[in-house]
Amino acid sequence: MTIKVSVGTGLHNEDWNSAAIWASEVERLGVDTIWSAETWGFDATSPLAFLASHTNKINLGTGIMQIGARSPANIAMTALSLASMTNNRFILGLGTSGPQVIEGWHGVNFDLPYTRLKETIEIIKLISSGERSDYKGKKIQLPLPNGEGVSLRSSVSKRKIPIYLATLGPRSLRLTGAIADGWLASSFLPESGQIFIDDIKNGAEQSKRELKEITLCAGGVIEFNDDIEPMIQARKPGFAFEIGAMGSPQTNYYRNAYNRQGYSELTASVLDLWLAGKRDEAAHLIPDDFVTRSNFLGTDEMVKNRIYAYKKAGVNNLRVNPAGKTLKERLDTLGRFMDLVKSANMEKNN
Repeated sequence: MTIKVSVGTGLHNEDWNSAAIWASEVERLGVDTIWSAETWGFDATSPLAFLASHTNKINLGTGIMQIGARSPANIAMTALSLASMTNNRFILGLGTSGPQVIEGWHGVNFDLPYTRLKETIEIIKLISSGERSDYKGKKIQLPLPNGEGVSLRSSVSKRKIPIYLATLGPRSLRLTGAIADGWLASSFLPESGQIFIDDIKNGAEQSKRELKEITLCAGGVIEFNDDIEPMIQARKPGFAFEIGAMGSPQTNYYRNAYNRQGYSELTASVLDLWLAGKRDEAAHLIPDDFVTRSNFLGTDEMVKNRIYAYKKAGVNNLRVNPAGKTLKERLDTLGRFMDLVKSANMEKNN
């Protein structure tokens, strides 16, 4: 199995000039994909349109676009537009997000997220393949019944749009295996991540597909240093935030993902401390190997061992964030990492 590498947009402090340089340089280094995320700031697609004009061959993907913020037809139109202007370099990464963002930011009810995701994908495929927008689902119906709407067909050329899903629950993971081209992982530790990949595999097999047809994207921060302890401590607050604040006490998909990997007692303790306002104590509870397993930290040998761990878990696209205070430092770190990935790909026995 050959491992590929993907990165984020490299946008820091709204410095679009540096982001353009970053995109052209990571393309030169052989990176496979640039991913653009959205939370409650910039959207996921506009930055890709900008970076498309500064690149020639690298893939450009939304990682992820929030489906609750748009109608399925709007997503399909955006995907077709970006696929056209990038000469089919666009990847449509989708996810449900969570009730805190969808209801708090977009003002849309976060109900039946699995059904909305499934029906949205089916409609996108319908539209992008040139079929009429005639769909009768549990959540979405096109045209709306008892109205004046008509079934329409896209006015632009049909295209095969690669769809990657950011999923974590068993049913959604099986959906990923059944109908998606790739999976965008989060809260993933290679040594325990098989629990997610098994669900994807089961979904693929139910649809008469093979797991190898699906790109599995996971990874973390890259940082090289002989002294690993400061790097570990610097990243523990991020995990505490993910467990304690990326969701509500009732609904947190990231916390649930760690629970599925055997860390329910840890996440419960971290959450209690976080809600009590004891953020430093919550971070202190994060085990060292929680950080080292999910990132690429340390010496060349240590980083290469983590590449092997992801490869052994079945991940074939390492989605990474090179550390560094400057653009040059981040590019140097990424270049060093790319050399290690090339070496790992050449060593077929690992």
